[in-house]
Amino acid sequence: MNQTLLIELQTEELPPKALVKLGAAFANGIANGLKARGFLDDDSAVTAYSTPRRLAVSITRVRATSPDKTIREKVLPVSVALDKDGNPSAPLGKKLAALGFPDLQIADLERAQDGKAESFFYTHTAPGAPLAAGLQPVLAEAVAKLPIPKVMSYQRPDGETVQFVRPVHTLLALHGSEVLPLTLLGLSAGRSTLGHRFLSHGLPFDIDHADAYQELLETRGKVAASSEARKEAIRGQLLAKAGADQVLMPEALLDEVAALVEWPVVYECRFEDVFLSVPQECLILTMQTNQKYFALTDSAGKLRSRFLIVSNIETEDPSAIVGGNERVVRPRLSDAKFFFEQDKKKSLASRLPQLANVVYHNKLGTQFERTQRVTRLAGAIAARLGYDTALAERGAQLAKADLLTDMVGEFPELQGIMGTYYARNDGEPEEVALAASGHYQPRFSGDALPATNTGLVVALADKLETLVGIWSIGLQPTGEKDPFALRRHALGVMRMLVEKRLALGLSELLALTAGVFDGQAGFQAPSADVRVFMLDRLRSLLRERGFSPNEVEAVLAQNPDRVDDVVGRLEAVQAFAALPESASLAAANKRIANILKKNEDALGQAGQVDPALLQDAAEKTLFAAVERVQPEVDAAFARGDFAGTLRTLAQLRDAVDAFFNDVMVMAEDVALRNNRLALLQRLHGMMNRVADISKLAA
Repeated sequence: MNQTLLIELQTEELPPKALVKLGAAFANGIANGLKARGFLDDDSAVTAYSTPRRLAVSITRVRATSPDKTIREKVLPVSVALDKDGNPSAPLGKKLAALGFPDLQIADLERAQDGKAESFFYTHTAPGAPLAAGLQPVLAEAVAKLPIPKVMSYQRPDGETVQFVRPVHTLLALHGSEVLPLTLLGLSAGRSTLGHRFLSHGLPFDIDHADAYQELLETRGKVAASSEARKEAIRGQLLAKAGADQVLMPEALLDEVAALVEWPVVYECRFEDVFLSVPQECLILTMQTNQKYFALTDSAGKLRSRFLIVSNIETEDPSAIVGGNERVVRPRLSDAKFFFEQDKKKSLASRLPQLANVVYHNKLGTQFERTQRVTRLAGAIAARLGYDTALAERGAQLAKADLLTDMVGEFPELQGIMGTYYARNDGEPEEVALAASGHYQPRFSGDALPATNTGLVVALADKLETLVGIWSIGLQPTGEKDPFALRRHALGVMRMLVEKRLALGLSELLALTAGVFDGQAGFQAPSADVRVFMLDRLRSLLRERGFSPNEVEAVLAQNPDRVDDVVGRLEAVQAFAALPESASLAAANKRIANILKKNEDALGQAGQVDPALLQDAAEKTLFAAVERVQPEVDAAFARGDFAGTLRTLAQLRDAVDAFFNDVMVMAEDVALRNNRLALLQRLHGMMNRVADISKLAA
């Protein structure tokens, strides 16, 4: 009979950051094992439960006995099973006895081809296994394969030492209303569980039927068994308590808090307004990181002095809970205020000499030396872009100074952010102050780019210096390893060049960067691989933005040095690909490229097209079409109208098709052949001004 299966391990407090993964792995391990053994229906539903003190799984429509199974077993090769007279041999008798069929006769066996020889086979039906027998090894295997961050050894009351993520107190195993005779970690299965440590008075109670598990845990045990349900309950309560304010609730914090409570209740707390003089990022970070609290801001994003906590206790009078949490957070906020006030007593500029005591890399010097390199590079980039070089150099000079402050020492996540606050306090220009935080951008995929010109050039200089410097000492990314985040740095550079439309060539930038390392002992200018690496990051970025691989290759196959117009070229390629003439022209372009590649030596002698050597009508027509279209193509390309450039080429389709249908390019006459190659070379150059359209050919 198909019934719901329920398995629960009741434990000591599980590690919150691993809870959801443990719950999912426990449920999936059991479900997959039972499915492989034939105990589940196609429509069996698996539900994982995990709370701070339990891992559980509920699976619907689980069979009490697995289906009978037809088994075809090889017995022995005929040459071994029969003696020379064709009678059953002694080995055959022993084999049948070992298989559990001692009374079988030759007539009961199937004689069939087995490779190059013949063998005897026996087909029989194996009866299904009872659920408990099939589930016992599945349960043991699922527990053994759990992604436990750190295994704990503990001794049970009977003296047995077992290993698990935390001590396990009870094992519950029900199939419908029946207890399954399972054992695990020194425990025998029963039907009892424990509810909330406080709200259910700590008394065990029985689960009468597997289907009643979740409801009984909630009503009798005051436990919300589903981690996802607890998370959404917390989200809803936070929003309700926040009212008109905005609640800051990162998903990672919601996940962690949901793994800390079994019955979540949100309460409101407050801290003194005097702490609002501290940069709100500091207060928010200490509340989220150290206390798992949820900060509130007004509609303008300004931090409020009220915050929300998630408690594991539901009570009509939460004053003790609220007061306790307010007392706990006060020293944290006081520390932040103290660090901020102390840091402001010393300017960022005065801290710069101390960077000489901070090693950046033993092969690349100190942070002070690195700051000098980034400063020179930022100034050079700013000059080429027409930006204020003095601001760029000052921004780069101060960008890393906040690493030496007490606040960043306590909260490394605030580096850059605190630099902006301290630079403002020092009276630095606003662009210099913003560069302290902006130069770290983009910090992650989808992050905003620096908002100011100064921040932009300092960010470029910082990322390029890291990329070239680390690459030069042989620490480029390999496989999944990228300890210096060079992929992220390269992607950031490409995003800035593309999205800000910066008229800077990659070769020029890499040469400028290598130049700031002059005199650095052991520095070797990196190979062209860095440029290839950067273009590969751009390739991935463009695909993520919806351009097809063929479209991206059409543009990047030309190995562009400037990438500020890449998106415009891609959009033009997309528009061209939609034209009815595109497929024919792309195929022709591919054919032209192959011909030219095979005749590179002849091209060196071909020179310009000589109209007097044109013989066939088709090649004359193509030459005339090229002459007519060339000025239009040049004009459109010169004004940056890439779509217009490619659209103009569509006029050539008929002439190109006729040329390849009627003209033999590789004529025996050398002069004639070279003239036709010259015509194709001119056509090829014109067709590929925007992109290599041959990449669009199927």
